[in-house]
Amino acid sequence: MGRGYVVEEAVEGYLSQLCGQQAGPVTGLLIGQSSPQKDFVVMASRTPSKEESTAAAVNPLDKEWVSEHARQVSRMLPGGLSVLGVFIISDTDAKDSLTTLRQLVFAVESLISSERLFKAADDDVTECVTLHVNLKTRKTVCRTFDVKDPKSTAKPADWKYQSGVCSSWVTVSCCIHIDILVPLPGNRTGPQSIEESLKEGLKTWTHQIESGVCLIDGKKLQQDAELTAGQRRNVRQTYVAQLLIAPDDQRLNNVVEQCGGSVSVRGAVHSRAFLHSNKPKAKLAEKLLKRDVISTVATRVQMLVEELLVTSAKDKGGSSRDKQQTEQLHLPQRIFCPVKVSGPVCVCDYQFSDEGLSEVTERLKEMLDIEAAEGDLDSRQEMTAEITGNDVMTEPTVEATEAAEPRRNNYFGVAMVPAVALLAAAVSMLYLNDF
Repeated sequence: MGRGYVVEEAVEGYLSQLCGQQAGPVTGLLIGQSSPQKDFVVMASRTPSKEESTAAAVNPLDKEWVSEHARQVSRMLPGGLSVLGVFIISDTDAKDSLTTLRQLVFAVESLISSERLFKAADDDVTECVTLHVNLKTRKTVCRTFDVKDPKSTAKPADWKYQSGVCSSWVTVSCCIHIDILVPLPGNRTGPQSIEESLKEGLKTWTHQIESGVCLIDGKKLQQDAELTAGQRRNVRQTYVAQLLIAPDDQRLNNVVEQCGGSVSVRGAVHSRAFLHSNKPKAKLAEKLLKRDVISTVATRVQMLVEELLVTSAKDKGGSSRDKQQTEQLHLPQRIFCPVKVSGPVCVCDYQFSDEGLSEVTERLKEMLDIEAAEGDLDSRQEMTAEITGNDVMTEPTVEATEAAEPRRNNYFGVAMVPAVALLAAAVSMLYLNDF
């Protein structure tokens, strides 16, 4: 037998519900956490319907659509949660769906990994899961593929349902100061898009995060130290971490380069990671927390640029191309929503300043098929801040998000995060309206 999958009982109920509702094939994502010994599946979410095309209704097994859904869902998963694979519900035999499942799982992993800035670790699990559920008999067939091997063939896997899979998972959180300056190219017709420039610019900062020192409850633990050692079993554990980041050496050098503008992101973000309760190590906590810091900042910067490009397309030709522009913008605020299983696990979404909580709940329903009320949402970790200033054209500070002060263990020193810290994005560009 191959890899083992411990699956939350709620997933079984969800898949059975889909079987009862649908007459045709249904695809979706399996979400959870990998470990060297076994994987934990805590939730599943069906692929949203593609309403604008009748052809999509005829062919629900749309590889590009399923992959895009996975990309959006991946943005909504805090540290420790990831898309582990895909499922399909159909009335065909499992072996007849194997080729489709293989194509889907490789396409999903390819698109998600294209957005990652952090480096892969040697102990990262490269096997992704596929699950076939027979629409009539409800029989499940679980197989895995090594997505890093293009010639990988299906391997059998063990799929077992269990209650309270994440009931005693560990939560590690931190509030970290951010100060990133990314120049944008001066060549307006260059091959790199703004998104690509930002991705390149964020790589140096990503290396800083990955090289940083992680303190957990004020202590530098050995990598193999067990977080829950000496603690009572089956009791929910919460830790507060700090990331000590070395200064950016590149800023110490006198480098002059021509550019068409820049994006500056400064302030603090709230980051959170969840760890399985099977003897979690300090090394794992550090890896997952750092990856969440990198992912949440990169996601928001990308969303910011996407918004700028849409705005500039609407305003094209409305202003002089030679005029220096400084935009005052809101970065989206991170909102957490608990997964309705026993345990601390949450998903998240990003709320722009002109959106209400109802739009967050709508996205949670569309992307993750989660029924959430506005009262279920945790919007306290980051709050929209008001900026006081005289002239944003000459002093490009902007309004974005404020990270709430950590609730306990506020350590003083190099990595101390101020109680009132702003996550700000100042965007100064000469050529946005030329796109």
